[in-house]
Amino acid sequence: MFIVGHRGTRVFAPENTCKAIRRGMECADFVEVDVRLSRDRVPVIMHDPTLDRTTSGSGRVADLTADELAALDAGEGEHVPSLKEICEEIRGECGLFVEIKEPGSELEVCRVLDREAPSPLMVVSFHRASLEMVIEILSGIQTGLVYSQPLADVSSMAARKHIRAILPRRDLLDRGLVTDAQRRGILVIPWTLNGEDEWEEARDLGVDGVVTDDPCSARRWRDGAI
Repeated sequence: MFIVGHRGTRVFAPENTCKAIRRGMECADFVEVDVRLSRDRVPVIMHDPTLDRTTSGSGRVADLTADELAALDAGEGEHVPSLKEICEEIRGECGLFVEIKEPGSELEVCRVLDREAPSPLMVVSFHRASLEMVIEILSGIQTGLVYSQPLADVSSMAARKHIRAILPRRDLLDRGLVTDAQRRGILVIPWTLNGEDEWEEARDLGVDGVVTDDPCSARRWRDGAI
């Protein structure tokens, strides 16, 4: 069961920053980041559409250039990194999950990934159309559908659309879903699991990986150190 560090590692560092990514890399098999476009259409690492919660700035991410975003304090003196910077940070050290937050950003994201992406790589999104576009642009790319509401026949749909993984919210996980998905060759990677009871339940259901805010604790648990 592999471990995906959610936004790097939110437990030990400001989310989606280089510090969080470096800390997550110490323990996770993959780190996950969220991608949006700046005003000058540079893919940058930010979960929210606005700056207020996680940076010293305010307003919309899309209203500032990449340089203006990089000048903000994203917590503990960290800046808002670009997708290119994150790819360079982790190349050869860890796998990467890139979550596309905004439909319409696919081409810019794919251009960066085509030149800079580490391996292994998975592009994930709540937006199925975004995944379909990524598959068209980057031949052979692995993709995953994130969802937080029940989806009928999600595994069948994923198989038809050549989507490699499904990422259900934790409360949507059950044995039938895991069995059906894996029978079709689809990985199951629930989110966001942050404690031993949740990790054990997921393991008992036979999931392929878990997304967690605390990858170091998850790894100690997985490796039997807890």
